[in-house]
Amino acid sequence: MTQPHQQLSLLPDEGNSIKRTQRSGSFVDNMKLPVHRWFRYSAGFSAEWVESLLDDPKKGRPQCVFDPFAGSGTTLLACDKHNIESIGVEAHPFVCRIAGAKLLWDSSIETFDRFSKEVIRLSQELPDGNGNGNYPDLIHKCFLPEALKKLDGLKRAWLRLNDGSTASALTWLVLTAILRPSSHAGTAQWQYILPNKSKKAILDPLEAFSAQRYQMMSDMQYLQGRSSKSRSTLLQADARNLAEIPPESVDLIITSPPYANNYDYADATRFELSFWGQVRSWGDLHDAARKYLIRSSSQHAAKEKLKLEEVLAAPELEPIRAELTDVCEKLAKERLHHGGKKHYHTMIAAYFADMAKVWSELSRITRPAAMSCFVIGDSAPYGIYAPVDRWLGELAVAVGFKRYRFEKLRDRNIKWKNRTHRIPLHEGRLWVEK
Repeated sequence: MTQPHQQLSLLPDEGNSIKRTQRSGSFVDNMKLPVHRWFRYSAGFSAEWVESLLDDPKKGRPQCVFDPFAGSGTTLLACDKHNIESIGVEAHPFVCRIAGAKLLWDSSIETFDRFSKEVIRLSQELPDGNGNGNYPDLIHKCFLPEALKKLDGLKRAWLRLNDGSTASALTWLVLTAILRPSSHAGTAQWQYILPNKSKKAILDPLEAFSAQRYQMMSDMQYLQGRSSKSRSTLLQADARNLAEIPPESVDLIITSPPYANNYDYADATRFELSFWGQVRSWGDLHDAARKYLIRSSSQHAAKEKLKLEEVLAAPELEPIRAELTDVCEKLAKERLHHGGKKHYHTMIAAYFADMAKVWSELSRITRPAAMSCFVIGDSAPYGIYAPVDRWLGELAVAVGFKRYRFEKLRDRNIKWKNRTHRIPLHEGRLWVEK
């Protein structure tokens, strides 16, 4: 159990609305917000909640905000809106590219308008490139032939015009963002594509492209009216090694790290990666994206062929090793009774070994009295419970942070119909003080 001296005495603002509190771990409300809505990234969290932290007079205005898992740029964009300096790192190359395009909101609207119009014009003038035959099977399963022909034309036009400019990067995001609305394939809750599940609402690619670029120009105009220049720095980097971030340079961390719940962040973008030719099959995902990420899925652990004893021997796991070993050994036995025999036992061990390294890096770059807030959820693979928030808090204290407190936002895994494992879970905010 957590010792009393580790509990954080400074409570977060208790005056937040119930809705904001319950949904601060969700990206859903961001789809109503300028710039955030340019690409739906289900692994994100609430921008309005981030802004409420930045606005809180009790905490004071931060000098530099850091997000070690920047995702599609939620924290960085919120800081831009409030004219606060921020730094983010994102290890997933494709997601980092999306966030980088969003952060170009301060670019010339007129230049973006001209470039994206030219892509539309050229796409309709180029001869058919027989490009439909060059896509992986997944893409053919997810688009009607006429829709794919139009999307392929837009892609070939963009590739011909791409000059590395900000307008080109923004137009790349326009095309990337309309892929799912132009597809008849369904999308699961966590963004996995479902080619065998059809949806009724399908947009014409050219109409979707025009609507998306107009929305982006409107959002750029809105944000440029509030903050003339982005003050965010985004790095494609690994949160386990923050060598590019100076010591004691950060006084507030706001993030939502990967959850230890077997969500495959690489598979969530397989659809887009397939369209752009970066993968041709599910097997390509590891080298394209997964190998760069925190080990939070059994697919990642299986691919690396991890040995449990070696992972558990990592010195940074000392504060939680006894409990972690017990959970992992139970998972190793339990997996033998399941057809999939998923590598949860090594995944859980590797996840905490990775997150221990993250905390060590965060301790180095944060100033004294800095506050960190992790939106996080616990885990129970195969029905065996792992107290994620408590273990993360104890790992933080072990590397120099003073105390932590967990603030529950909502219950998870409580709709148990047709489910084998009935372990109640929760999601909330882990507050850690330096």
